[in-house]
Amino acid sequence: MKKAPIFLAPLFQERIWGGSELKKQYGYNIPSDQTGECWAISAHPNGPSIVREGDYTGKTLGELWDEHPEIFGHFDSQKFPLLTKILDANEDLSIQVHPDDEYANEVENGELGKTECWYILDCNEDATMIFGHRAQSKKEFMNMVDEGHWNDLLQRVKIKPGDFFYVPSGTIHALCKGTLVLETQQSSDTTYRVYDYDRRDDNGNLRELHLEKAIEVATVPHVTSKVEPALIKMSGGSIITFVEEDYFTVYKWDVQTEIELMQDAHFLLASVIEGHGTLCTEEGEYSLQKGDHFILPHDLDSFKIKGTLQLISSHPNYKGSQHRKMESTARQMANI
Repeated sequence: MKKAPIFLAPLFQERIWGGSELKKQYGYNIPSDQTGECWAISAHPNGPSIVREGDYTGKTLGELWDEHPEIFGHFDSQKFPLLTKILDANEDLSIQVHPDDEYANEVENGELGKTECWYILDCNEDATMIFGHRAQSKKEFMNMVDEGHWNDLLQRVKIKPGDFFYVPSGTIHALCKGTLVLETQQSSDTTYRVYDYDRRDDNGNLRELHLEKAIEVATVPHVTSKVEPALIKMSGGSIITFVEEDYFTVYKWDVQTEIELMQDAHFLLASVIEGHGTLCTEEGEYSLQKGDHFILPHDLDSFKIKGTLQLISSHPNYKGSQHRKMESTARQMANI
């Protein structure tokens, strides 16, 4: 098996709340000025990524997953487990919640649940997001919804570029106007809307709400999951491990000159969020620039990234098992 990175062409989704930041900041050829989502690394049938170049050019990521399990270290899952997006919230998103695996499998025809996390790429100076609620019981939650007491019910937090939020399934949440985020999530497209500001679709109809399902899956009272990033400084940059949980581990690679890492996960997903540089493997050298998305396959061994750039990377985990950490390998490489 060739140990070359697999570069993917993003797919774009128009949304009522979308804008044009994906074009302005990444140079993407977006379909309209209401483009809300870049599905950057996806094997979900609602938006599969396509291999941009190399031996597998033109194949979807889903096809690679089915036909070449060796690329992914024979990861034990019927579906490609993760999905990387960039979201442009030009307007407020609906107040929403996602189900867990058990509920989604039963109610949504075998769909995965949706635990996710957000890295704030950019936002307005006064930007906020909805993260959690104040109800102490499901009865209180529904009473406040029925009476429209949204300001009393919803918790609003201030955000700034570089912030990271872990959003387990069951969390009431919403991105708000003027926010650009990179999202790492389970490969799911199931969202239950609680409130949508009485917005109407292109046909003039109020957008559908899913209150019954939402209240069934919502975590009440709200539980905030602590995120304690771990920083490792290296001679040519640094690595932050944002979260390591049941479904995924997410890192930020900040390359100032050059860093070298070992690939000890089944496979890695990576997105260049700033700058440009070069990825060096035993197969060759590959140019990297802001807006590139790629997968580092299994058995890549060590690799180097040179230049001045920042990347968000992730890998899937097996729920409930112990996982090797890239940060431990980074310590070895940095002689810490």
